[in-house]
Amino acid sequence: MGQLGTPRLAAAVSEAGGLGMIGLSGWPMPATGKILDEVERLTSRPVGANFLIPSLVDEVTQKVDPSVEGSLEEAASRSRVVEFFYGDPNATLVDTAHDGGALVAWQVGSHEEGVAAERAGCDIVVAQGIEAGGHVRGKIGLLALLGQVLPAVRVPVVAAGGIGTGRAMAAALAAGASAVRVGTRFVAAKESDAHPSYVQKLIAAEAKDTILTEAFSANWPNAPHRVLRSSVEAAEKFPGEVVGERVYPWDPDVRVPAARFASLVPMKSSTGEIDAMPHWAGESVSAVTKIQSARDIVRELATEAERLLRRAAPTREREKGARRTRRK
Repeated sequence: MGQLGTPRLAAAVSEAGGLGMIGLSGWPMPATGKILDEVERLTSRPVGANFLIPSLVDEVTQKVDPSVEGSLEEAASRSRVVEFFYGDPNATLVDTAHDGGALVAWQVGSHEEGVAAERAGCDIVVAQGIEAGGHVRGKIGLLALLGQVLPAVRVPVVAAGGIGTGRAMAAALAAGASAVRVGTRFVAAKESDAHPSYVQKLIAAEAKDTILTEAFSANWPNAPHRVLRSSVEAAEKFPGEVVGERVYPWDPDVRVPAARFASLVPMKSSTGEIDAMPHWAGESVSAVTKIQSARDIVRELATEAERLLRRAAPTREREKGARRTRRK
């Protein structure tokens, strides 16, 4: 969820029994410290931190950018899980996070990346299917990807991409995933910092209204992402080169311009042509039908998934019994 993964939302998810994730990509110290302070004020439960490799590692030297190295070390010492995304698994980054005391996850889009993540020392592999919203690493559907990654690694695998209902959650768990990652549903949470217009667009949308594209790549080239098609169309029609601006929550005196086709998601502080900013949305967007608290979303997903898995369990036992009878 990137910078939509704010302390308030992450804490609410963790308080509800999930693992809330904070987007810390690009934040220097002391901003990272302030964000983590706010999280700790809101919850004593475990929370994770997410880092995008392009904002963490220098493209030329492939070393951690000194301006954000302190942020990674701070997050590793104060978060239960540090997750990396959108880059080849890197043992040095894994070691740095482990040295801080965190478990390490790497979000991958292929069998090869999953194997490399385990080899680099990761404790968790997050398998992201092409159905996911926002930036997408995967090239194939989630269930097909799980079918490739699960037999190839021994660490727990988290399923991500297109999961917005308890039924989808149950399907991923039944396929062998240890947990699931949910993004799009939480954009419409009460605790989200998404712009109200963006949230209403999600509520009105269906899976067919999303598109995998590279349209919003002005500041991050060659990085496919899934958005609402309407935001691409609005950006294409916009006559200028700057669609608006926004305030960063930890630098309230600084307004940042949002270039047309930049990957700056519209937040509550955004002003300008909101419809022409990227509206990240996964194929699970059909499940976003109203604004709910993060607690209600977690409960709804877990309750439905548990009911479906319990219903399936007796059927599996009967099938096992039938097979034993046939063998006799």
